[in-house]
Amino acid sequence: MTPIWNAVATFWEFMETGGDVLVWILVVTIAMWTLIVERLLYFRREHPRRAADVQERWEQRSDQTSWYALRIREQWISEIQVGLRHSIPMIQSLVALCPLLGLLGTVTGMMEVFDVMAVSGSGNARAMASGISRATIPTMAGMVAALSGLYFSISMSRFVEGETERIADNLVHD
Repeated sequence: MTPIWNAVATFWEFMETGGDVLVWILVVTIAMWTLIVERLLYFRREHPRRAADVQERWEQRSDQTSWYALRIREQWISEIQVGLRHSIPMIQSLVALCPLLGLLGTVTGMMEVFDVMAVSGSGNARAMASGISRATIPTMAGMVAALSGLYFSISMSRFVEGETERIADNLVHD
């Protein structure tokens, strides 16, 4: 077997050991990271163009002091902020969902342990090992997935706040 196939086989063995909840944690983690990567690409590629366009349109306005002009400025800043914040609440929700799914895995794994104890009538450690791994692995995986997304979730929220303030400061009237 090649190293890649060994890695794939080990991964699927890990997934089977963790139970069905581990598959849901994987799905949520993939969705979370897809949204994180999309936001990072937006911040790097699309946002600078949109911000420059708004800046240019504001500088071309002859009227920058009237009530109407200031409402247009607020609208443009708000549109930029909406574009920046897009998907961030979903990312934050997925980050919060990961530990909850891990907890669900803990509960289902412990139910398996109790089933084994009820059937065997004793605390046979070998019989309970499968349930214990189904209880601990999803918990660990849920926490790791949440921690991996938490940093980016917080960083992106701070970036949005700072970038919105920077754009508002750049759109000053004469």
